[in-house]
Amino acid sequence: MAKMKKPSYKKQNHTGGNVVLEVGQTIPLTIKRLGINGEGVGFFKKTVVFVPGALPGEEITAVITKVFPNRAEANVKKLRKASKDRITPPCPIYEECGGCQLQHLSYAAQLREKQDIVRQAFERYTKISPDKLPLKETIGMENPWDYRNKSSFQAGRENGEVIAGLYSGNSHKLVDIEACLVQHPDTNKVTNEVKRILKDLNIPMHPDKAKRAAVRTIVVRTAFRSNGLQLALVTSGEHLLKKDLFVAEMKKRLPIVTSIVQNVNDQKTSLIFGDTTLPLSGSETIKEKLGELSFELSARAFFQLNPKQTVVLYDEVKKQAKLTGKEKIVDAYCGSGTIGLWLAPFAKEIRGMDVIEESIKNARENAENHGFTQALFETGKAEKWLPKWLNEGWKPDVVVVDPPRTGCDQQFLSTVLKIKPKRMVYVSCNPSTLAKDVHMLINGGFALEEITPVDMFPQTSHIETVCTLVWKG
Repeated sequence: MAKMKKPSYKKQNHTGGNVVLEVGQTIPLTIKRLGINGEGVGFFKKTVVFVPGALPGEEITAVITKVFPNRAEANVKKLRKASKDRITPPCPIYEECGGCQLQHLSYAAQLREKQDIVRQAFERYTKISPDKLPLKETIGMENPWDYRNKSSFQAGRENGEVIAGLYSGNSHKLVDIEACLVQHPDTNKVTNEVKRILKDLNIPMHPDKAKRAAVRTIVVRTAFRSNGLQLALVTSGEHLLKKDLFVAEMKKRLPIVTSIVQNVNDQKTSLIFGDTTLPLSGSETIKEKLGELSFELSARAFFQLNPKQTVVLYDEVKKQAKLTGKEKIVDAYCGSGTIGLWLAPFAKEIRGMDVIEESIKNARENAENHGFTQALFETGKAEKWLPKWLNEGWKPDVVVVDPPRTGCDQQFLSTVLKIKPKRMVYVSCNPSTLAKDVHMLINGGFALEEITPVDMFPQTSHIETVCTLVWKG
């Protein structure tokens, strides 16, 4: 039998030319820009190379770790010339944790590079000339720390200790986090005490060898402008051992927690929450204020993670919507109704929809509490409700969307193109899917008016963008 050849690590580059890179190869590299995940991007003989931790303008020696037909990945072996914007990250577990990607970059430079990430996405996925792209500067924060109102930390047991945190990048190693610098201090305080109670009571942690109901995730949400503080314990089954003892200890050690709920997620999934939420103690919701508005929030209800910057974001939405008080507005992917209710005082009517029933319940309660009788919220997909309302003779003047990272459903976008609203304000947390959706909307008859990045997540590579399109037909 002929001896089989060992597989080669060599791959074709994106130009289809000869092999240029191998795993383990050391190469010189100049970093040109940041990628959408915060990694440095350079080029070696026309092959794009992504390098985590490298910054634009830096000259490095890199070691190739992965090779693909059109790109390669590498690690920094030696920093030969550092960026003037490189700083020492203040978090002691920054490189291990992976929750933040840009703590080693000055904040002014973060804002500049995030604007460039949005620019890259539109250059890649649309046919708009770069000199005609209506892209504004990124709106940043005065204090880009302690801003997150919610932590969702995976839980486990290590050497007899209960730990909770995030998985290190590209690994299954759970990194215990005691003091996250971008979290509100109260979320850190509650998470750490919950870990101690779970250990003291020897409550099963996921995965449990005995297949008992076990704790999977510790979710803590705090209100910046009220006394509300909520713990959601996500478990792999409903019948958690010593549940009553746990609640009693929580009430004794953490009286600041006003809401304790259990969410059951028995599926093998990366999603945090399951469909069943059980109240354990206190209210099922907490109250948060944005500007003059108050919102009741259940554990699964979507709410922006940075309340201070959310006011900036929503004011930007209001500015770009250019409301006169006569408009009928659709608030698609509305969550607990925050954007719609923010706009309600300046519009004739608001109609919103979301697939999560608990969110719609919150939205209705929030509208009623503020006396917004012109606000209607329904459970279900936008592509179901928009045609139904249109058939009933109701047509929106402005459509506002704030979809998940995957972008808008294509059927929804097709429905918007049939309805032809005067304006569409698109709030996005993913520049790539935003640009792809904008491309489709432009081809369907819209024109792009403005793009404004808003830094909702300092120290990370994530960027929120408010984008407005107007119907040209």
